[in-house]
Amino acid sequence: MIGKTINELRVGDTAEFSKTLSESDIYLYAGITGDLNPAHVNEAYAKGTFFKTRIAHGMLAAGFISTVMGTKLPGPGTVYVKQTLNFLAPVHMGDTITARVEITEVMTEKNRLKVKTVCENQDGTTVLDGEALVSPPKALRQDD
Repeated sequence: MIGKTINELRVGDTAEFSKTLSESDIYLYAGITGDLNPAHVNEAYAKGTFFKTRIAHGMLAAGFISTVMGTKLPGPGTVYVKQTLNFLAPVHMGDTITARVEITEVMTEKNRLKVKTVCENQDGTTVLDGEALVSPPKALRQDD
């Protein structure tokens, strides 16, 4: 199965993915990446920070954007070329984060898409935004 090819995509196409973050998600991410920053894994330390409690890794929430692009729009076979991110608000355990992508430009000759990327929490607060450049999958030949 492959995702949508460049000729199937249009400016304004959107897709999204939502997940409620658990404490386990944060610890698993910390273990996989090696990012054991105490702001994420040490409540005693985190109480002394600006946020007064542990927060999720910003890149964990940003990873949901990759989920949308790799599974929904354009879908399987999509390759990231570039991503900019602005981290705007903290993500806490128990937050439901919705990642949304919207195609803003289709560059058919280069097989590239510019995509607006946003993650919001359950209250509608934008926790991060940015822009991505991706290469959607190419159509398979009949003999592939």
